[in-house]
Amino acid sequence: MSAAHVLLDPDLLMSGASLDAGGFAALSGATPTQMADLERFREILVDWSGRMNLVGASTLDSYWSRHVWDSAQLLPLAPDAQTWADLGAGAGFPGLVLAVMLKGRPGARVHLVESMAKRCRFLAEVVSALALPAQIHNARAEDVKLKVDVVTARAVAPLTRLLMFAAPYFSRGARGLFLQGQDIDAELEDAHAAWRFDVDVLPSQSDPRGRILSIERLSRA
Repeated sequence: MSAAHVLLDPDLLMSGASLDAGGFAALSGATPTQMADLERFREILVDWSGRMNLVGASTLDSYWSRHVWDSAQLLPLAPDAQTWADLGAGAGFPGLVLAVMLKGRPGARVHLVESMAKRCRFLAEVVSALALPAQIHNARAEDVKLKVDVVTARAVAPLTRLLMFAAPYFSRGARGLFLQGQDIDAELEDAHAAWRFDVDVLPSQSDPRGRILSIERLSRA
């Protein structure tokens, strides 16, 4: 069963302990094919991280929890979403993980939006190696004209700026699912000074300190 169809059990919330491949498979419902793709992604990430700054070297040891599960937990929050845009896709979290988990679903597509050309080359290698349903856009997020079901991002910018980057996607009907840190209250207060939006603040299942913002109906204040 694809992780896109798994309903998350509150009893499976992570306590911050590191998660291995077997633990991720159990939590997400990932298939053997998806697990093989995610392992190959890890190998490419490790190789490229030795040559350029993609993720912190210390976080590679917690790949399955800090990166993969952190990304995959978004799918059950929008189980019917076919098209996603990952802004500031960087090392491919959450976008490449979403593409792996959506691979084989008719009509699924993940748009990886990244302004740095060298990071786009990394993303292109993973997309090609795994034959993922993903398209790379070497551009600034706010300059890409896309209609998608969900716009997402992780660790790209403070919320007020992130909403500026994401505004064109909201204007075309997208919903936002953003992976954020624990200090979200202050960021939400600042963002509400510049923007009007409906928001649900959800707990992260990969890190008890993290939060997921589900945002809809964005407009200028």
